[in-house]
Amino acid sequence: MENGVKLKRSLKLWQVVIMGLAYMTPMVVFDTFGIVSGLTKGHVPTAYIIALVGMLFTALSYGQLVKVFPQAGSAYTYTQKAISRRLGFLVGWSSLLDYLFLPMVNALLTKLYLNALFPSVPDLIWVIGFVGIVTYLNLRSVNILANFNTLFVGVQILIMIVFIILVVKGLNGGEGTGTVFSIQPFFKEGMSLPLLVTGATVLCFSFLGFDAVTTLSEETPNPEKTIPKAILLTALWGGIIFITTSFFIQLFFPDISRFKNPDAALPEIALYVGGKLFQSIFLCTTFINTLASGLASHASVSRLLYVMGRDQVFPEKWFAYVHPKYRTPAFNVLFVGVISLSAYFFDLVTATSLINFGALMAFTFVNLSVINHYAVRNRMHKTPKGFINYVLLPLIGAATVGVLWVNLEKSSLIMGIAWFSLGFIYLLYLTKAFKVAPPQFKAEEA
Repeated sequence: MENGVKLKRSLKLWQVVIMGLAYMTPMVVFDTFGIVSGLTKGHVPTAYIIALVGMLFTALSYGQLVKVFPQAGSAYTYTQKAISRRLGFLVGWSSLLDYLFLPMVNALLTKLYLNALFPSVPDLIWVIGFVGIVTYLNLRSVNILANFNTLFVGVQILIMIVFIILVVKGLNGGEGTGTVFSIQPFFKEGMSLPLLVTGATVLCFSFLGFDAVTTLSEETPNPEKTIPKAILLTALWGGIIFITTSFFIQLFFPDISRFKNPDAALPEIALYVGGKLFQSIFLCTTFINTLASGLASHASVSRLLYVMGRDQVFPEKWFAYVHPKYRTPAFNVLFVGVISLSAYFFDLVTATSLINFGALMAFTFVNLSVINHYAVRNRMHKTPKGFINYVLLPLIGAATVGVLWVNLEKSSLIMGIAWFSLGFIYLLYLTKAFKVAPPQFKAEEA
């Protein structure tokens, strides 16, 4: 399987951004609305603005690092090269929780959605069918993958535009606030900043995915310029979609009193805004939502495993293999497909709790990597601009992530620590009890 074939640099900026948006799943705004509206007393759009600002600091840190390390390994590569190989491995191992289990979560969501529509069909059929489609498309060229995601993200945006039109019609008919021209969702007297921060903490997890575009660095021409733009555009466009959509939902539902189940308000939102037919169409679109996210997340973890295989921390013969025709990491794609089949055995709470720990580890060490590489190693912080870019902004990013760490669910923390411990044991074996450094791929030797 050692063939020396490399990934193909063929993705354009807009394709990378679409992949990032697909990973983030724009329609997640409906899933979290009821919860956050209750927490913020009816100010979800403002909470999204706070979450977006907080995440942009970490997005800037990713952009700074991809300029000097334009490889596909994301936080694994950045920590490895900017701080240390051993720590880089542990960050990469922890990130696998986020990257590796999200495709499985999408398979699980698909199983739940389709089982509700077709209860007589065995769950295993839906899991195998979904994983089979996602794996097959990921085996083909990354451009085909990007084009499919363009279609799927487009469908989501279209259904959200139709939703907003229906909301405006309802507001003009006396629903909710009774007017489109209101700042009430953003601000009203007596609103609480601590409650807004609590809501923003929940919503920050909606932005997981802007960092995933860094795994496409080796399939993008001029990644030093393209990927930093793609990171910021993914976060910004995701934020604009979330803020705009939640604004109109909040106008229609000023509080959560109308919801029977605020924790899962999506079906009720669609029903009250558009009726039974629109609700059915809307729920069908959630399948497209999971398919788009499944395709993007499957691609991202395949590239992370490829870089770790190329570094020989995983068996190079398999994990660094690139298909000679399709120029995709074929073994990794199949491996992730097999892991995703475990969705048949998991429940949603357990599956989602595996994701957040890995994402926060990546975010934390990306911010710290900027400080260590630019300020500590290269002493580029001595000018006002350097201090702001390489010390102040990443520190704010790290502090924002610190707030998320404090609010991390107990189950996520326990499972994350258990996974981290397994990685630490493997690192001991890999480095012969830290007597040698983990192996590392050097581009100049390729």
